[in-house]
Formats: sequence, C-alpha cells, structure tokens
Amino acid sequence: MRLASAAFPDGQEIPRRHGYKSGNQRPPLSISGVPEGARSLAIVMDDPDAVAAVGKQWVHWTVWNIGPATAEIAGDLPGGAVEGKTDFGEVGYGGPAPPDREHVYVFTLYALDAELDLEPGASRERLESSMRGHIVEKAELRGRYAP
Repeated sequence: MRLASAAFPDGQEIPRRHGYKSGNQRPPLSISGVPEGARSLAIVMDDPDAVAAVGKQWVHWTVWNIGPATAEIAGDLPGGAVEGKTDFGEVGYGGPAPPDREHVYVFTLYALDAELDLEPGASRERLESSMRGHIVEKAELRGRYAP
C-alpha cells in the first residue's frame, strides 16, 4: 500500500499553503495498493517532533471510514468519511505549525478490515482503540515544515 501527495514528495518540504497559519489547506493525497479484504481506510497526521517542544505527539488530523476504493483525497472528503478532533481543539485538518524549528510531519494510512463506529470529533485515542485488532496494513508519508 502506498500514500503519496502531488503537493510534496515523501520526506520533502510541505508547501506553506498547507500550514495551519498559512492557508490550512489539506494537501491532496493519493492512495494505491490497498489490500484485498480492506473494508475501510483511516489516516492520522501527527507531529512526533512536538514531543520535545510540547511534551506529546501533536495530532493534526484524523479521518476514518474512507472507502477502500478511494484513490485520491483532494477537495471534499469522500462520502462517508468522518473527521476527528485535532490537538488544536478543532474537528478536521489542522496543518503544520511547529513552535520552535523544522518538524517532520507523518501521515499514516491504515487499511482496516472493518468500518469504525465512532462519532465525528472523536479523539485520536478513541480512533486508535477502535482500530486495534483491525489493521490489515499501513503506509506512511512524511513531510517537513519550518516556522
């Protein structure tokens, strides 16, 4: 399985327009190689470098119940997809916003063998708890962003 973006190559700089304070536009994502048997997809975007600055991995976006046939997420979310709450206290995408230096942001795509029964705005912890035992495969896309 593979997760990619037309906005930035894996490991490279995320364009400013996708930053929290500079447009906060969700980058387009391409999905390929979803395994047979996947019933839904989920994405978590976080900032593991935030641990040094704020004491935890900062959650920037969670979305689940994406159809397994979805090849691209750009513009509107696919029908049925549900977004969770970020560490900004908002539901939906919250772009990169490093407080101190360049950080690496990780988009993790999960193929699941079930659809999840979670309310909109659920926390990352609730999402991860619901995914436990249902992850078939995962893929990552990394991008860098400086203040």
